[in-house]
Formats: sequence, structure tokens, C-alpha cells
Amino acid sequence: MTEGRRNKRVLKQQVLQIIRSDNWDSRLEELNSLPTLQVINTLISLFCDTNEEIKWRVITATGIVVSRLADEDIESARIIMRRLMWNLNSESGGIGWGTPEAMGEIMACHDVLAKEFAQILVSYAIPEGDNFLEFPALQQGVLWGLGRLSQVHPELVHDAVAALPFFLASEDATVRGLGAWVAGIVKARELRGDIEKLIDDATEIHIYLDGILQKREVKEIAGEALAHIEA
Repeated sequence: MTEGRRNKRVLKQQVLQIIRSDNWDSRLEELNSLPTLQVINTLISLFCDTNEEIKWRVITATGIVVSRLADEDIESARIIMRRLMWNLNSESGGIGWGTPEAMGEIMACHDVLAKEFAQILVSYAIPEGDNFLEFPALQQGVLWGLGRLSQVHPELVHDAVAALPFFLASEDATVRGLGAWVAGIVKARELRGDIEKLIDDATEIHIYLDGILQKREVKEIAGEALAHIEA
């Protein structure tokens, strides 16, 4: 094993040790003591971790680290965002697991990147658009990313609202639930009728909210969305 490969392996183990710890959220600052770009490369490689809890912790950490990079070197952060976009390009040969979620988290953490790249994330959700992601698992990621961005900048995802009925009627329960979640955050009154159709949907899904991986029924999320819209 070369010295470079050995160093990468050591760094990956350091990052994983932090991410897997019981107090992981309070330890994320420790990532600042490690080489930033190498940490980001390691985090991206962990997007497809089979442990769902670890995947979401990695997404959270990615937002923090890339946001810090953007404060120090905005062009390097833009390169990371373009790399994530490439991961979702069919020509890349990859699948893009975790990529739209990471894009949403990064933009929720950094205003400049949000303003520059929000429309790219929105474009992945437009069924008639060239960038539309047809695979339901990636649609889940796009919707979560849009919802996360909406929590900070709802005005930047306005163009995605017209596409939400497509997702609210999806055969994939997680897509339906996430569609309702996004509609609630942006207070999409015009989608009240579409959301009401889910009020008896007792399908249970996993959804990452407020830093916690939760099991929720679609009807519960739909009810909360309607409450947000009416508030």
C-alpha cells in the first residue's frame, strides 16, 4: 500500500470514528482539524453507506464542512457543487445516492451557494425538464433536499411547487410523504386538495427530520403539512 493510500485510509477511519460516535453531532467540529478537501472526499464516498443513520449523519456533516470551505474559498466550494451535479449526470456512470440530499443540506448552510445552485436542484424535480430524475430513490433525495433548503430559503424553491402534485400521487410512499412535507414547508395552499388525498395513507416511511431519523406515517406528515398551510 502506498503512503497516499494509507493516509486516505487513516483519514477515512478518523471521519468514521467521529460520525459513528454516540455524541457525533457535538464532535463535528473535530473535522475542522483535518484537511478540508480530503474530508469532503471521504464524506462523499460515504453517501451510499448501507447504514441509513450513518448516511444522514454524513449528509449533515457535508453541509457543515462545505459551508466552511465556501467561507474560506468560494470557488473551491463551487467545484464541489459541480462535482455533485456531475454525480447525478447520466454520463458520470454513477447513481448519485445521497447527492441531492447533500446539495440541499449544503445550500441550507450557505446563502451564496443556495442562490447560485438552488435552480439546479429544482430542475431535478421538474418531470418535463431535461434534468428530471426518474428513479424514485433519487426523487426521495431531491424532495428531501428541496425541503431542507425550503426551511431556510423557501423563495428559492418556488418553481418546484407546480411539480409537487406529481410526487404526491407517486406509487412510492416515501416520495408521497416527502412531497407533502415540502408542500407544507412552502405553504402551498394550491396543493391542499392533493395533500388531503393522503390523509388516510397509513404507510410508514423513514424520514430524517431535525437531525433525527424517524418512522412516520404518510397521513401524519400530510396532516402536519395541512396544518402548516392553514397557519
